[in-house]
Amino acid sequence: MRRLMLLRHAKSDRSDPGARDQDRVLNERGREAAPRVGAYMASHGLIPDLVLSSPAARTRETWDLVAPAFSTPPQVLYDERIYQNVPDVLLTLITQTKPAVHVLLLVGHNPSLGTLAEMLTASGHGDARQRLREKFPTAALAVIDFPIDAWSRIHPHSGRLDRLITPRLLETSAD
Repeated sequence: MRRLMLLRHAKSDRSDPGARDQDRVLNERGREAAPRVGAYMASHGLIPDLVLSSPAARTRETWDLVAPAFSTPPQVLYDERIYQNVPDVLLTLITQTKPAVHVLLLVGHNPSLGTLAEMLTASGHGDARQRLREKFPTAALAVIDFPIDAWSRIHPHSGRLDRLITPRLLETSAD
């Protein structure tokens, strides 16, 4: 079995109209949400073997705020192709993942992460699938399971959406 987790960067700051998109950092809301998502992941055993992240400042900062939740943070690799925001490119990155990795986390951007999650999911929790179709908000975490033995065998509609976690859900839940 393989588990793919897709984490959209937390809420970013758009207050500097002259800033390059790649240089945008998180705003206060984003800096509060990211550690909550990390705590949820750690407390529910959602621990990646490898993290692939966009090199944009807001994705790096999101990961930097999530990572302390893990007793031993996993290796993180920054890949410019994730910033390109193209679902097919992300799928190629996933299918090229080394066999030793069983749980992969991608930290990236919308609309590609939401589109990718929908594209890969054929079944799963009905409410979570409906919420995914409606919106993939900032700091959302989609967990998709695949009943396969190699990343290279992943294809559209081959996964099961285990859950979709959002900061808003974490605010209202007892977890």
